Amino acid sequence: MKSVLILGGTQFVGKRLVQLFLNEGIEVTIATRGLTSDSFGNQVARLKVSREDSASLVQAFHNKSWDVVYDQTCYSSQEAQDTLQALEGKIQKYVFTSSQAVYDFGTNHKEENFNPLEYSPILKSRGEYIGYVGYQEAKRAAEAILFQNAQIPVVAVRFPIIVGKDDYTNRLKFHVDHVKNEKAMYIENPDFRYSFIDSEEAAKFLFSIAKSDYQGAINPGSSDDSSLKELVTFIEDQTETKAKLDVNGDPSPYNLPGSWSVDTSLANSLGYNFTSLKTLLEQLINYYK
Repeated sequence: MKSVLILGGTQFVGKRLVQLFLNEGIEVTIATRGLTSDSFGNQVARLKVSREDSASLVQAFHNKSWDVVYDQTCYSSQEAQDTLQALEGKIQKYVFTSSQAVYDFGTNHKEENFNPLEYSPILKSRGEYIGYVGYQEAKRAAEAILFQNAQIPVVAVRFPIIVGKDDYTNRLKFHVDHVKNEKAMYIENPDFRYSFIDSEEAAKFLFSIAKSDYQGAINPGSSDDSSLKELVTFIEDQTETKAKLDVNGDPSPYNLPGSWSVDTSLANSLGYNFTSLKTLLEQLINYYK
Protein backbone atom coordinates (compact mmCIF):
# COMPACT_ATOMS: atom_id res chain seq x y z
CA MET A 1 0.00 0.00 0.00
CA LYS A 2 1.44 3.34 -1.08
CA SER A 3 -1.44 5.82 -0.85
CA VAL A 4 -4.72 6.24 1.04
CA LEU A 5 -7.67 8.59 0.86
CA ILE A 6 -9.37 9.26 4.19
CA LEU A 7 -12.82 10.83 4.12
CA GLY A 8 -12.53 12.57 7.48
CA GLY A 9 -9.25 12.32 9.33
CA THR A 10 -9.32 15.48 11.45
CA GLN A 11 -10.94 14.16 14.64
CA PHE A 12 -10.72 11.29 17.10
CA VAL A 13 -10.01 7.91 15.42
CA GLY A 14 -9.43 9.58 12.06
CA LYS A 15 -6.55 11.66 13.43
CA ARG A 16 -4.96 8.55 14.92
CA LEU A 17 -5.37 6.70 11.61
CA VAL A 18 -3.69 9.49 9.62
CA GLN A 19 -0.73 9.46 11.99
CA LEU A 20 -0.30 5.69 11.69
CA PHE A 21 -0.02 5.98 7.92
CA LEU A 22 2.36 8.92 8.14
CA ASN A 23 4.56 6.91 10.49
CA GLU A 24 4.76 4.24 7.77
CA GLY A 25 5.67 6.74 5.08
CA ILE A 26 2.40 6.19 3.22
CA GLU A 27 0.96 9.06 1.17
CA VAL A 28 -2.19 10.40 2.84
CA THR A 29 -4.96 12.55 1.39
CA ILE A 30 -7.75 13.75 3.66
CA ALA A 31 -11.07 14.90 2.23
CA THR A 32 -13.24 17.05 4.48
CA ARG A 33 -15.52 20.08 4.43
CA GLY A 34 -12.49 22.13 5.44
CA LEU A 35 -14.13 23.32 8.65
CA THR A 36 -11.85 21.58 11.15
CA SER A 37 -8.14 22.34 11.24
CA ASP A 38 -5.55 19.61 11.63
CA SER A 39 -1.96 19.47 12.83
CA PHE A 40 -0.43 17.53 9.95
CA GLY A 41 1.01 20.51 8.07
CA ASN A 42 2.46 19.62 4.68
CA GLN A 43 2.59 15.91 5.52
CA VAL A 44 -0.86 15.35 3.99
CA ALA A 45 -2.72 16.44 0.89
CA ARG A 46 -6.14 18.00 1.43
CA LEU A 47 -9.31 17.98 -0.63
CA LYS A 48 -12.42 20.00 0.15
CA VAL A 49 -15.67 18.09 -0.38
CA SER A 50 -19.25 18.03 0.75
CA ARG A 51 -20.70 14.55 1.23
CA GLU A 52 -24.10 15.97 0.33
CA ASP A 53 -22.89 17.39 -2.99
CA SER A 54 -21.95 14.68 -5.48
CA ALA A 55 -20.46 17.23 -7.90
CA SER A 56 -17.89 18.27 -5.28
CA LEU A 57 -16.77 14.64 -4.99
CA VAL A 58 -16.40 14.21 -8.73
CA GLN A 59 -14.43 17.43 -9.00
CA ALA A 60 -12.16 16.67 -6.02
CA PHE A 61 -11.32 13.13 -7.17
CA HIS A 62 -10.78 14.02 -10.84
CA ASN A 63 -7.51 12.59 -12.24
CA LYS A 64 -6.55 11.11 -8.87
CA SER A 65 -6.22 7.57 -7.53
CA TRP A 66 -5.37 5.78 -4.28
CA ASP A 67 -4.85 2.22 -3.13
CA VAL A 68 -7.47 2.38 -0.37
CA VAL A 69 -10.25 4.72 0.70
CA TYR A 70 -11.37 4.97 4.32
CA ASP A 71 -14.90 6.29 4.53
CA GLN A 72 -15.44 7.69 8.02
CA THR A 73 -18.02 10.38 7.31
CA CYS A 74 -20.80 8.58 5.45
CA TYR A 75 -24.21 8.96 7.07
CA SER A 76 -26.63 8.13 4.27
CA SER A 77 -27.28 5.74 1.42
CA GLN A 78 -27.08 8.61 -1.08
CA GLU A 79 -23.61 9.57 0.16
CA ALA A 80 -22.43 5.97 -0.16
CA GLN A 81 -23.70 5.75 -3.73
CA ASP A 82 -22.30 9.13 -4.76
CA THR A 83 -18.88 8.38 -3.27
CA LEU A 84 -18.67 4.92 -4.79
CA GLN A 85 -19.50 6.35 -8.22
CA ALA A 86 -17.05 9.26 -7.87
CA LEU A 87 -14.25 6.83 -6.93
CA GLU A 88 -14.97 4.26 -9.63
CA GLY A 89 -11.68 3.09 -11.14
CA LYS A 90 -9.68 5.22 -8.68
CA ILE A 91 -9.32 2.87 -5.68
CA GLN A 92 -8.49 -0.79 -5.01
CA LYS A 93 -10.30 -1.28 -1.69
CA TYR A 94 -13.08 0.43 0.27
CA VAL A 95 -12.99 0.42 4.09
CA PHE A 96 -16.26 1.69 5.51
CA THR A 97 -16.66 2.81 9.12
CA SER A 98 -19.95 1.19 10.07
CA SER A 99 -21.48 0.48 13.46
CA GLN A 100 -22.86 -2.23 15.72
CA ALA A 101 -26.10 -0.31 15.21
CA VAL A 102 -26.70 -2.25 11.97
CA TYR A 103 -27.87 -5.13 14.14
CA ASP A 104 -31.29 -5.40 15.72
CA PHE A 105 -31.31 -4.52 19.40
CA GLY A 106 -29.69 -7.35 21.31
CA THR A 107 -26.37 -8.70 22.51
CA ASN A 108 -23.37 -10.65 21.20
CA HIS A 109 -24.23 -10.19 17.55
CA LYS A 110 -22.16 -12.09 15.02
CA GLU A 111 -21.43 -10.61 11.60
CA GLU A 112 -23.97 -12.83 9.86
CA ASN A 113 -26.78 -11.34 11.95
CA PHE A 114 -27.02 -8.54 9.40
CA ASN A 115 -26.45 -9.36 5.74
CA PRO A 116 -26.18 -6.20 3.59
CA LEU A 117 -26.60 -8.27 0.43
CA GLU A 118 -30.16 -9.06 1.51
CA TYR A 119 -31.08 -5.51 2.52
CA SER A 120 -33.02 -3.27 0.14
CA PRO A 121 -31.72 0.28 0.59
CA ILE A 122 -33.76 3.37 -0.14
CA LEU A 123 -31.78 6.36 -1.35
CA LYS A 124 -32.00 9.14 1.24
CA SER A 125 -29.94 12.14 2.32
CA ARG A 126 -28.53 12.32 5.84
CA GLY A 127 -31.19 14.78 6.97
CA GLU A 128 -33.86 12.16 6.37
CA TYR A 129 -32.47 9.81 9.02
CA ILE A 130 -33.80 10.82 12.42
CA GLY A 131 -32.45 9.68 15.79
CA TYR A 132 -30.82 6.36 16.61
CA VAL A 133 -33.28 4.36 14.52
CA GLY A 134 -32.45 6.63 11.59
CA TYR A 135 -28.74 6.15 12.26
CA GLN A 136 -29.31 2.39 12.18
CA GLU A 137 -31.08 2.58 8.84
CA ALA A 138 -28.40 4.88 7.40
CA LYS A 139 -25.55 2.51 8.26
CA ARG A 140 -27.49 -0.52 7.01
CA ALA A 141 -28.36 1.20 3.74
CA ALA A 142 -24.81 2.48 3.18
CA GLU A 143 -23.40 -1.01 3.70
CA ALA A 144 -25.97 -2.42 1.27
CA ILE A 145 -25.08 0.14 -1.40
CA LEU A 146 -21.37 -0.65 -1.10
CA PHE A 147 -21.53 -4.44 -0.94
CA GLN A 148 -24.14 -4.74 -3.67
CA ASN A 149 -22.50 -2.36 -6.13
CA ALA A 150 -18.74 -2.13 -5.57
CA GLN A 151 -16.49 -3.89 -8.08
CA ILE A 152 -13.65 -3.92 -5.53
CA PRO A 153 -13.23 -5.50 -2.07
CA VAL A 154 -15.24 -3.80 0.67
CA VAL A 155 -14.73 -4.03 4.42
CA ALA A 156 -17.44 -2.79 6.79
CA VAL A 157 -15.98 -2.25 10.25
CA ARG A 158 -18.89 -2.44 12.67
CA PHE A 159 -17.51 -0.46 15.56
CA PRO A 160 -19.06 -0.63 19.02
CA ILE A 161 -19.01 2.48 21.25
CA ILE A 162 -15.58 4.08 20.88
CA VAL A 163 -13.99 5.43 24.05
CA GLY A 164 -10.60 6.92 24.84
CA LYS A 165 -8.74 9.79 26.43
CA ASP A 166 -9.26 11.73 23.19
CA ASP A 167 -13.03 11.08 23.01
CA TYR A 168 -14.48 14.49 22.22
CA THR A 169 -18.04 13.26 22.85
CA ASN A 170 -17.24 12.89 26.58
CA ARG A 171 -19.99 10.32 26.97
CA LEU A 172 -18.07 8.08 29.34
CA LYS A 173 -16.62 11.14 31.10
CA PHE A 174 -20.20 12.30 31.70
CA HIS A 175 -20.81 9.26 33.92
CA VAL A 176 -17.51 9.53 35.77
CA ASP A 177 -18.03 13.25 36.44
CA HIS A 178 -21.58 12.77 37.68
CA VAL A 179 -20.62 9.99 40.07
CA LYS A 180 -17.45 11.73 41.28
CA ASN A 181 -19.27 15.04 41.85
CA GLU A 182 -22.38 13.34 43.32
CA LYS A 183 -24.50 14.93 40.64
CA ALA A 184 -27.81 13.29 39.74
CA MET A 185 -28.16 11.49 36.44
CA TYR A 186 -30.96 9.53 34.83
CA ILE A 187 -30.36 6.12 33.30
CA GLU A 188 -33.54 5.00 31.60
CA ASN A 189 -32.69 1.31 31.12
CA PRO A 190 -29.84 0.25 33.41
CA ASP A 191 -29.88 -3.35 32.17
CA PHE A 192 -29.20 -2.50 28.50
CA ARG A 193 -25.79 -3.83 27.46
CA TYR A 194 -23.17 -2.34 25.14
CA SER A 195 -19.79 -3.17 23.63
CA PHE A 196 -16.82 -0.80 23.60
CA ILE A 197 -13.46 -0.31 21.90
CA ASP A 198 -10.46 1.87 22.71
CA SER A 199 -9.89 4.68 20.18
CA GLU A 200 -6.21 3.81 19.73
CA GLU A 201 -7.05 0.17 19.07
CA ALA A 202 -9.84 1.23 16.71
CA ALA A 203 -7.35 3.19 14.59
CA LYS A 204 -4.82 0.34 14.64
CA PHE A 205 -7.53 -2.08 13.54
CA LEU A 206 -8.51 0.12 10.60
CA PHE A 207 -4.85 0.47 9.69
CA SER A 208 -4.28 -3.30 9.74
CA ILE A 209 -7.50 -4.53 8.12
CA ALA A 210 -6.85 -2.63 4.89
CA LYS A 211 -3.41 -4.23 4.61
CA SER A 212 -4.95 -7.69 4.98
CA ASP A 213 -6.84 -9.75 2.40
CA TYR A 214 -10.02 -9.65 4.45
CA GLN A 215 -13.22 -8.40 2.91
CA GLY A 216 -16.73 -8.33 4.33
CA ALA A 217 -18.18 -7.17 7.64
CA ILE A 218 -16.25 -7.49 10.90
CA ASN A 219 -16.78 -6.66 14.59
CA PRO A 220 -13.74 -5.30 16.45
CA GLY A 221 -13.66 -4.41 20.15
CA SER A 222 -13.24 -5.65 23.69
CA SER A 223 -14.62 -9.18 23.98
CA ASP A 224 -16.87 -8.38 26.95
CA ASP A 225 -19.91 -6.14 27.12
CA SER A 226 -21.37 -4.18 30.03
CA SER A 227 -24.76 -3.09 31.26
CA LEU A 228 -25.15 0.53 32.28
CA LYS A 229 -25.82 -0.68 35.83
CA GLU A 230 -22.48 -2.54 35.82
CA LEU A 231 -20.74 0.50 34.36
CA VAL A 232 -22.04 2.78 37.11
CA THR A 233 -21.13 0.24 39.80
CA PHE A 234 -17.61 0.03 38.40
CA ILE A 235 -17.31 3.83 38.45
CA GLU A 236 -18.58 3.85 42.06
CA ASP A 237 -15.92 1.33 43.03
CA GLN A 238 -13.15 3.28 41.31
CA THR A 239 -14.20 6.67 42.70
CA GLU A 240 -15.35 5.35 46.10
CA THR A 241 -18.48 7.49 45.63
CA LYS A 242 -22.12 6.44 45.46
CA ALA A 243 -23.91 7.43 42.26
CA LYS A 244 -27.01 9.60 42.49
CA LEU A 245 -29.62 8.15 40.12
CA ASP A 246 -32.81 10.13 39.73
CA VAL A 247 -35.48 10.48 37.04
CA ASN A 248 -34.99 14.23 37.24
CA GLY A 249 -31.21 13.99 36.81
CA ASP A 250 -29.21 14.75 33.68
CA PRO A 251 -30.03 12.05 31.11
CA SER A 252 -27.21 9.66 30.32
CA PRO A 253 -25.82 9.97 26.78
CA TYR A 254 -25.93 6.17 26.75
CA ASN A 255 -29.74 6.19 27.00
CA LEU A 256 -30.08 4.30 23.73
CA PRO A 257 -33.21 2.54 22.45
CA GLY A 258 -31.92 -0.96 23.28
CA SER A 259 -28.91 -3.16 23.90
CA TRP A 260 -26.22 -3.27 21.24
CA SER A 261 -23.22 -5.54 21.72
CA VAL A 262 -21.12 -7.64 19.41
CA ASP A 263 -19.31 -10.96 19.28
CA THR A 264 -15.66 -10.27 18.36
CA SER A 265 -14.60 -13.89 17.86
CA LEU A 266 -14.07 -13.46 14.10
CA ALA A 267 -11.64 -10.59 14.60
CA ASN A 268 -9.91 -12.56 17.35
CA SER A 269 -9.58 -15.60 15.06
CA LEU A 270 -7.82 -13.40 12.49
CA GLY A 271 -5.22 -12.44 15.10
CA TYR A 272 -6.69 -9.13 16.32
CA ASN A 273 -6.68 -8.72 20.07
CA PHE A 274 -8.21 -5.93 22.13
CA THR A 275 -7.89 -4.73 25.71
CA SER A 276 -10.37 -6.36 28.08
CA LEU A 277 -13.30 -4.11 28.89
CA LYS A 278 -12.54 -4.18 32.62
CA THR A 279 -8.98 -2.96 32.03
CA LEU A 280 -10.08 -0.38 29.47
CA LEU A 281 -12.75 1.11 31.73
CA GLU A 282 -10.44 1.11 34.75
CA GLN A 283 -7.81 3.04 32.79
CA LEU A 284 -10.29 5.64 31.55
CA ILE A 285 -12.14 6.08 34.83
CA ASN A 286 -8.84 6.71 36.60
CA TYR A 287 -7.89 9.18 33.86
CA TYR A 288 -11.18 11.09 34.10
CA LYS A 289 -11.38 11.15 37.87
